[in-house]
Amino acid sequence: MSLPVTAADHLALRRTRIDSIDIVRGAVMVLMAIDHVRVYSGLPAGGPTPGIFFTRWITHFCAPAFVFLAGTSAFLYESRSGGVSHDLAKPLPTSISRFLLTRGAWLVLLELTVIRVSWTFNLDYAHYVLAGVIWMIGVCMMLMAGIVRLPVWAVTAFGLAIVAGHNAIDPFLPQVIAALGHSRVPVLWQVLYFGPIPLGEGSRFLVLYSFVPWIGVMAIGYAFGAVLQMEDRRQRQWCLAIGLGAVALFLLLRGFNLYGDPRPWAGSLRSFLSTAKYPASLSFLLMTLGPVIALMPFLTHARSPITRALAVFGRVPFFFYLLHIPLIHVLAILVSQIRLGAVSPWLFTNHPMGNPPPPDGYTWSLPLLYLVWAIAVVLLYVASRWFDRVKRTRRAWWASYV
Repeated sequence: MSLPVTAADHLALRRTRIDSIDIVRGAVMVLMAIDHVRVYSGLPAGGPTPGIFFTRWITHFCAPAFVFLAGTSAFLYESRSGGVSHDLAKPLPTSISRFLLTRGAWLVLLELTVIRVSWTFNLDYAHYVLAGVIWMIGVCMMLMAGIVRLPVWAVTAFGLAIVAGHNAIDPFLPQVIAALGHSRVPVLWQVLYFGPIPLGEGSRFLVLYSFVPWIGVMAIGYAFGAVLQMEDRRQRQWCLAIGLGAVALFLLLRGFNLYGDPRPWAGSLRSFLSTAKYPASLSFLLMTLGPVIALMPFLTHARSPITRALAVFGRVPFFFYLLHIPLIHVLAILVSQIRLGAVSPWLFTNHPMGNPPPPDGYTWSLPLLYLVWAIAVVLLYVASRWFDRVKRTRRAWWASYV
């Protein structure tokens, strides 16, 4: 099975970067920063007011798009060296496996060290180890190092099966856990599939994103790389068909509560949009990835101050990620000092995402949240533009690791 190759496709294949990927990646980084400012604001995720709900909801697009495009970037990694075949019945060269394995291990290491300390500003590893989105991406990349040895059609089928089928096991989870023995399962269950099973209190190893269904999302994103190598007209047709088809399927499945989410909706737009993120349900992924995929071909030739700024972030996404958490954390410390006359000890506690702030007036207003976010984005743009210039002009060996 192979894709028909045109001369325009070969021209697209030689592009060193794809603008739409950089713009989307930059946009999701900026949106992600909103939610991470919210963490330190003390405002609860998803409520209680519509403003806070949609502040959280808009950031749901971030993890799916980032994981999906991580898979796409892996596919395009070989295209930049001329190693990609349009024959979907053949696997890509094995050099991509080495890249995925080493890069994934590096992400896991940074998640458990630099990023964990950035969240808490403490070294209390005896009681708290965070395995967040970067850890999940890193492990999925290491798993993909083996999966990409399959033909591209098989990688696609694997990803679709995981994403579309994992919610089918939800009703059987209690019986599975009972059969395995609940006391021996919790940490492993968090790593593999954070389903609706009580995991108990006091675990020092906190998994925010389980591998299922995210390994499926990355596998589908990997196959999507073939679409982005098409010439513009065909790429637009494929992206619109896939993206709008995903949106339509979301509306159908969610609208009639047919399948795809463990929490049926009823009665309100907020209920309809409140799909499960932990683990990411089929409805959640259709709702978030569909619009992103449909939008991508229209960003290919977008030229405006906003898209140029977003592309800067998108060219150095991991640098942005490593910098934004400690920056936001420091800004939260400054806000606490200004508003309360002292730095709240809560800002140095474990698990800031899950521990509510003390009832001493610390919690911010929504306008203050957006003001701090805007300041952070401006500072991050200055730093990202500098690092983007370093990567493009100096080509330092260490720059590829951040």
